[in-house]
Amino acid sequence: MILAFALFLQVAVQTGTHILYGILGGILFEKSGQTNLGTEGMMLLGAAFGYLAGSTIGNPFLSVIFAGLAGSAGALIYAFITITLRGNQIVTGLVLTTFGTGVASFMGKYLAASPLKSSIRSAFSAVSIPLLSKIPVFGKMLFEQGVYVWISLVLAFVLWAYYRYTRWGLNIRAIGENPAAADASGINVTLYKYIHVLAGGFLCGLGGAYLSLAFVGQWQENITAGAGWISVAFVIFCTWSPLKAILCAWAFGALSSLALKCQSVPIFGHIIPGQLLDMIPYIATVVVLVLMGLHFKKENQGPAALGISFFREER
Repeated sequence: MILAFALFLQVAVQTGTHILYGILGGILFEKSGQTNLGTEGMMLLGAAFGYLAGSTIGNPFLSVIFAGLAGSAGALIYAFITITLRGNQIVTGLVLTTFGTGVASFMGKYLAASPLKSSIRSAFSAVSIPLLSKIPVFGKMLFEQGVYVWISLVLAFVLWAYYRYTRWGLNIRAIGENPAAADASGINVTLYKYIHVLAGGFLCGLGGAYLSLAFVGQWQENITAGAGWISVAFVIFCTWSPLKAILCAWAFGALSSLALKCQSVPIFGHIIPGQLLDMIPYIATVVVLVLMGLHFKKENQGPAALGISFFREER
C-alpha cells in the first residue's frame, strides 16, 4: 500500500512538472505588470522546436536551449507589441497562443514521423539517488525523478529568493506595482519588462519541451492539451508565489493521475467514461478559482499595475 502511494506521488510530480514551468513563466510576466495569455502558444513552440532538435541533433542540452529560445521568440513578439507599441496585452496574448498553435500544428506534420534520438530518452529518464530514494513515501516522489523535474524545483526556489532578497527582484516588484514611481527612482522600466517577459517565455518553452522530450517522448498533436491556460489560472491560485506554485502544479498532477487510475475502476457498477474523468482537474481548477474570488484577501492581490501599459511621457 505504501509503495503504491509512493509511486502515485512520483507520477503526480511528473504529471505536474510542465504546469510548474508554465506557472513560473507566468509569475515572471505578471510580476513585471504584464498580463500574458500566450502561455499555451509559447509552450507549444517550445515543444515543437525542442522535439525538432531532439529528433535531428540528438543533444539534450541543445534541445532544451532550442525549446527555451522558441518560447522566448514568442515572448519577444508579445513584448514588442505590448511594451514598445503599447498594444492591448489581452488581445496580443490570445494572438500569440493562436500563432504558437499554428506553428506547432504545421511542424507536427513532419515531427510525427521523426522519433527522438536514444540520447534524449536516456538523458531525461528518471534517476534514483542512492539512500534518499529509499525514504518511505517521499523518497520516490523527490529523489527518483528525471533532471527536468529537479530543474523545475531549483528554478522555483531561485525565483522565490530572487523576488524576496535581491535588488533586481525588488525593482521588478516595484515596477509591477507602480511603474511611474519606479521610473522616477531611476529604474529602467522598459529594460526590466523585456528581460522578465523573455525569461518567462523561456520557461514556458521549457515546459512545453518537457512534454515532447521527457514525459511523452514522442510528438502528438496539441501535446500541451490546455496546460498553458491552466498555468495562467494557477498563477492567480498560487498568489504569485513561486513556492506555492510547486504545490499547485503537483496537486493538478495528482488529480490528473487519479483520473487516469480511475478509468478502469467501476463506480456503482459502471465504468466512467475517460473523457469525464479527464475533466476532473480542470473542473477543480475552476471551482477553486471561484472560491478564491469570493474570499480573496487583500494581501494576496496581484500587482497593482498588472495589464496597464506604461508610457514614460505620461507619468
